[in-house]
Amino acid sequence: MNRLKTLLKKFLKYKVSPKNAFLSYHYQRHNQRRLEHLASLGLDIAGSTVLEVGAGIGDHTSFFIDRGCKVVTSDARRENIEILRSRYPDIKVLQLDLDNPPKTFNDLFDIVYCYGLLYHLKNPSKAIEFMSHCCRKMLFLETCVSFGDEDSLNTCIEDVLNPTQAMSGTGCRPTRRWIYNQLKQHFEFVYLPITQPNHEEFPIDWTSSSLEQLLTRAVFIASRQKISNGLLSEELLMKQVRH
Repeated sequence: MNRLKTLLKKFLKYKVSPKNAFLSYHYQRHNQRRLEHLASLGLDIAGSTVLEVGAGIGDHTSFFIDRGCKVVTSDARRENIEILRSRYPDIKVLQLDLDNPPKTFNDLFDIVYCYGLLYHLKNPSKAIEFMSHCCRKMLFLETCVSFGDEDSLNTCIEDVLNPTQAMSGTGCRPTRRWIYNQLKQHFEFVYLPITQPNHEEFPIDWTSSSLEQLLTRAVFIASRQKISNGLLSEELLMKQVRH
């Protein structure tokens, strides 16, 4: 625990101000809303093998550990890897850069978990392809998106010195249609929840760009097999509700 505190202090002092770091109120509240929403979907998670990508400092990792899953967690940044290994000494921690995924990585997992990473990548299509190759059953994906019905990637600049942002300095804000179409290239079934997390960054009305704010987010479930679940839709929903 003392080593973890030391690493976190070093992380906050040299890389990013406390108000923008992973331990800020904003991040903690955001994490809570996303995970309670995922739990509300009633998906078959317990006892699965899970690859978590873009884990940051591991605030989502225990969600799967507490459900009896065998988890391999990962991040691209060395400083985040140090903290992950301190927090979770009993699980496998890998350094994976999904902008440049390893060609020799052949492990398969029931679930690949990618929350909050895709929009920090300059090559998100390559990342989706890599994750699909690792995935036996389901991919859980949450990301920032842009309003609009077009198929558009929308690259953007991010702060390379901020460990919560793109390591390459280039991110993206793809439209939901872009993500949906990319996922359909690699998975037999792609779903959107009819619900959105109880957080202002998750719109429930996609019909008007006037509602667009600094960050807008969406959740996708891609699957190898059809999922019979009344909370999931194969349509690119324009209206959703709070769960």
